[in-house]
Amino acid sequence: MILCLDIGNTQIFGGVFNEEKLSLQFRKSSRYGISSDEIGIFLRSVLKENKIEAEKISAIALCSVVPDLIYSIKNGCIKYFGIDPFILQAGVKTGLKIKYTNPQEVGSDRIANAVASIQMYPGKNIIAIDFGTATTFDVISKDKEYLGGAIVPGIKISMEVLESKTAKLPSVEIEIPKNVIGKTTKESIQSGLYFGNVGIVRELIKRISNEAFGGEKPIVIGTGGFANMFGDAGLFDFIIPELVLKGIYYSLKINQIKGK
Repeated sequence: MILCLDIGNTQIFGGVFNEEKLSLQFRKSSRYGISSDEIGIFLRSVLKENKIEAEKISAIALCSVVPDLIYSIKNGCIKYFGIDPFILQAGVKTGLKIKYTNPQEVGSDRIANAVASIQMYPGKNIIAIDFGTATTFDVISKDKEYLGGAIVPGIKISMEVLESKTAKLPSVEIEIPKNVIGKTTKESIQSGLYFGNVGIVRELIKRISNEAFGGEKPIVIGTGGFANMFGDAGLFDFIIPELVLKGIYYSLKINQIKGK
């Protein structure tokens, strides 16, 4: 079994693969200052609660957009599992041709999404949209070229900014509104957050498709915590919440093969 971890700005998203089947998913809030003991005990506990023996974990792989947490998590894996984890970072094999001006600037979670995309839909032009802390657009050609993308504030960040930077606008539950025209402040904020993001995503898909693929329709994948919220908006061909974990898993496999 393989344990995969996506270390994000607000959450650690983890999963256990049995062969290629994702048999367990879990989340934990991420924060600065987390210790190796804390992460190691948590990982063993979540496995135990789901009736998975820690000794059956043969490899651990991770990606992180929070560099300060890598050291503690790496040491926690070594101390509590006896495994030095594979880290998806610059220099490892991915099967992608990175076309960024500086390839090292690309977040490892974005690379993971791209790796999973080309493995699952080979020979296709793809836009992968990840609704996390930020909403990221990753553009991959049918020739496995990572062309770049776009980054916009995530829906939760947008709501928090409205609350913190205004005197009278409250925090609201992020949900799909019944109408575009809100009749209360709460409904108006919810409308702006939801339909505003629908508009952003639709426009960027259109512009990316024209610029990168000559107007040819790519496969559009939605992923991340808020992707399902937009499932009925007609934006995606597929919603794959676990896309980043699959990308981490495939990256490990690629490097295990290359290392033989």
